[in-house]
Amino acid sequence: MDLNRFSGDIESLSLKMSSGQSPEFERRMGFVKFRLIELYKKNLVKINHSVMELICAKHLIRYGYVVDVEKQLTQILVCDLYGTKGEGSTVVEIETGFVPPDHALDPLSYYYARIASKISRYSRFANQFILATTPVSILPIPAMFRRPPRDRRTDEIHNLKRICDTYYRNPPVSEEDIVSGRIHIIYIIDIDQGNVTEIDVDSYFDCISMMAPASNIIYGPR
Repeated sequence: MDLNRFSGDIESLSLKMSSGQSPEFERRMGFVKFRLIELYKKNLVKINHSVMELICAKHLIRYGYVVDVEKQLTQILVCDLYGTKGEGSTVVEIETGFVPPDHALDPLSYYYARIASKISRYSRFANQFILATTPVSILPIPAMFRRPPRDRRTDEIHNLKRICDTYYRNPPVSEEDIVSGRIHIIYIIDIDQGNVTEIDVDSYFDCISMMAPASNIIYGPR
């Protein structure tokens, strides 16, 4: 663990993104910066993920949010970013596309289940749920989450539950969470430029639909 290097990198990025902004913007970014440094001291975060959290935090703060990172939602759930603005709240989960070695032979199934479980479990804790990723990663979002809960079929709910149970049993993802799970926006994080591009879910599906026949990236494993 190299605290000096981590702190220096986070300090440098925060200073760059706060340049020319209001004192309130700087104060809110400063909170996120110091929170990440404290979490690193406890060996709870790593630099690559923290950089993406800081960039997403900047984007939310620009729109008037107060932002916390690594916020505890339940005894087992911790979200990457939690933003509040007036009476509204937003949860952002960052996905890098990493697949652990244990799932080298079933990476898409594992990643598909992870995305499904995050949407199902986290979205109930905020008015708005956002998945964030980089341009080099494609999110295999189950197609049913493109539609409102009332339009989700029983068979696809059962099928998604079965897939999630293969990878997540402690605790399992409930059918109730799957039925009510929602995703509102996709963030595309440009780390080099320190910016975020927002894409609505329908547009994201349209952008990756040409890959579906070859990779099952949209509909996932059967």
